[in-house]
Amino acid sequence: MDFSTPEWTLQVAQSARDFARTRILPHVMEWDEAQTFPKDLFPALGALGLMGVTVSEAYGGAGLTYVDYVAVIQEIAKVCGSIGLSLAAHNSLCTGHINLFGSEEQKKRYLPLLASGQWLGAWGLTEPGTGSDAGNMRCTAVREGNDWVLNGTKCWITHGASGHVAVVIARTGEPGARENSTAFVVERGTKGFSGGKKENKLGMRASETAEMIFDNCRIPDTQRLGGVGEGFYQAMKVLDGGRISIAALSLGIAKGAYEASVKYASERHQFGKPISSFQAISFKLADMATEIAAAELLTLQAASLKDRGLPMTKEAAMAKYYASEVCVRVATDAVQIFGGYGYTKDFPVEKFYRDSKLCTIGEGTSEIQKIVIAREIKKGA
Repeated sequence: MDFSTPEWTLQVAQSARDFARTRILPHVMEWDEAQTFPKDLFPALGALGLMGVTVSEAYGGAGLTYVDYVAVIQEIAKVCGSIGLSLAAHNSLCTGHINLFGSEEQKKRYLPLLASGQWLGAWGLTEPGTGSDAGNMRCTAVREGNDWVLNGTKCWITHGASGHVAVVIARTGEPGARENSTAFVVERGTKGFSGGKKENKLGMRASETAEMIFDNCRIPDTQRLGGVGEGFYQAMKVLDGGRISIAALSLGIAKGAYEASVKYASERHQFGKPISSFQAISFKLADMATEIAAAELLTLQAASLKDRGLPMTKEAAMAKYYASEVCVRVATDAVQIFGGYGYTKDFPVEKFYRDSKLCTIGEGTSEIQKIVIAREIKKGA
């Protein structure tokens, strides 16, 4: 097995790293404190090819691999988890769903706008009463002739208020059945489609999280993605890729916290020597580095499988589960290494700490990942 990183991937990562340091780093705390969602940043990311990383060049994307995509998300998240989250949700969920299941006409209509960053994408599955229990969603789509009428609310949606277009999974059959939902593309400005409450969050505060509300929202059947009743299955396929995204996001946040910790532990002196020379601190750094390395291998394995078109549901869930839990542990240890300074906003680790927790919740909690992993193990038994 070749563990070397391709030269092209290194170049892509460097491009993302340079952008993060020049365009994001100077504003990180300003955006976080004010909960500012910097919408104007995304066309610039699009100009670098980072808003449609895996979209074919035929549709205006960069045409890169999922391994390249993991590198991009990591580099952005090392500087700001919020921007990393928005970039991941845009690429893997909304854009990814259309790229996987859209018709040729739908791809030509939406992918160039999304890949360029001219448009931001949102993806709606979660509802106020149905998070992990997506089979019992209450947002419905009822067919009337050649139209569908959507009613209901989606919550915890990245770009729920600002996204120019949303992929929405709505119930079109009886509650509880696997074939009871269908996916649709809904454009902002469509009558009956609006953004709702914006969440006031612990972390990821510069990434917009808001409700999407559908009130007798009428769309033509041409906005349907795939077949009637295929929405749940499509969502599960999209989430496989999305979980790799969150693993990459987790890695970026963990690496950011770790690198800050190494630097601080080398510079901070107590009892006449750097605190990195004390076993209590050096062992923390050793654990952090080891767990990050293990999480990265799991993540790259899942990304490689996806690039090769091979089954990777179990591997994606493992990567997401392990990397997100590592992210929280590393961020927690980083605050501990910084001591009192780590609890202040003058140093970066308190933000890594706050941002890290979302990774164990978004796109399937750690508990859901264990269910997925166990189910896949039983299939292979």
